[in-house]
Amino acid sequence: MTDGKFAGFQPTLLKFLRQLRKNNNRDWFQTHKSRYDSEVLEPSLSFIRASERPLAKVSPHFCAVAQRVGGSLMRVYRDTRFGKDKTPYKTNVGIQFRHELGRDVHAPGFYIHIEPGECFLGAGIWRPDSKSLGKIRDAIDEDATRWKRARDNKRFRDQFDLAGDSLKTSPRGYEKDHPLIEDLRRTDFIAVTRLDEQEVLDPQFLENAHGTFAASRPFMRFLCDALTVPF
Repeated sequence: MTDGKFAGFQPTLLKFLRQLRKNNNRDWFQTHKSRYDSEVLEPSLSFIRASERPLAKVSPHFCAVAQRVGGSLMRVYRDTRFGKDKTPYKTNVGIQFRHELGRDVHAPGFYIHIEPGECFLGAGIWRPDSKSLGKIRDAIDEDATRWKRARDNKRFRDQFDLAGDSLKTSPRGYEKDHPLIEDLRRTDFIAVTRLDEQEVLDPQFLENAHGTFAASRPFMRFLCDALTVPF
């Protein structure tokens, strides 16, 4: 608990998500909407509210916004217009701490994913647009030493693994024998640390999560500098 605001995630949250996975339809969800509010929504908003201070210690430029709609908590309602999955609800809790400029430009962020059997923390930028991706690649090429220092920082790599998609060929403007070609091929610059469910249910999860985010500071600072947004 931090400042009396967050009592920790309870097993009932994961239980609800498991049941939703088996009953992913509007009738079931509407019947159990009060459970969603009390067991999933309110604890998640409490976590976000309690994250304001520890997140500011990682960097003052990322936002913890505890709103039901339009804040750090991602909507439970799935957009079924374009994907193959036509089930109406997401069966995970997604919390994103966006950069303060994130609504105007592509910028890195922090992410928490809570789902039965798949829990993780993320840091970085997922699917940046081509202009932003080009800026990151240019920064890696122009200051390889600084990039390798950020990428290989011991505290960072003890906590995180680099993840995301990469091109199968070399990006335009870079030779295939470039010494950092594997990094330059990346189309996502994200770092992930996997969690088990007990770590999410730990009473110290709030502190532990932000301590893990703090370990990503060299990586996040590099990305922010490359995109000319403050860190």
